[in-house]
Amino acid sequence: MTPLYDDAVRVLTDWRPEPARDRTLALLSAGPDAMYRAHPAGHVTASALVLDHAYERVLLCLHGRIRRWMQLGGHCEPADTSLAAAALREATEESGIAGLRLVPEPIDVDIHEVTCGGRPSYHHDVRYVVVAPPGARELVSDESAALGWFRPGELPSPLADATERLIAPALAMAARHPA
Repeated sequence: MTPLYDDAVRVLTDWRPEPARDRTLALLSAGPDAMYRAHPAGHVTASALVLDHAYERVLLCLHGRIRRWMQLGGHCEPADTSLAAAALREATEESGIAGLRLVPEPIDVDIHEVTCGGRPSYHHDVRYVVVAPPGARELVSDESAALGWFRPGELPSPLADATERLIAPALAMAARHPA
């Protein structure tokens, strides 16, 4: 097995029971290949909702391909050693913000249909929270059309499915894990 695969199985086994978690564990029963986009039945991805240091705003990206506002994240890579590390790497790459602090426990698992490599697939997205340092300045990456900070009651449109439902658990999780 691989460290990333072993971590995914451990994190999801220990995490609270819910249908998406159970479906993702069933996907992982196929072995380490389920961590990567070439797996035909779908694959595990990692994302993060970025909060500002005061927990007053969230950083969302206008995804360049699907043209919806969403949290940052994406595919796991062979060099990733954990889901949390993959989520932090993706958030750092896509936000351009150095010094993000990851809260190590997931807040959500979402399964959604996507087109990957030109074929239908499913992302089993394990979602985390990261907190930006004071004075953080975002930098748009090649994967986003735009980045923006938004207050929870003033979210942009159109939002990706399940993005809004991340905010309350993200704020609660960050408050339980202060810096």
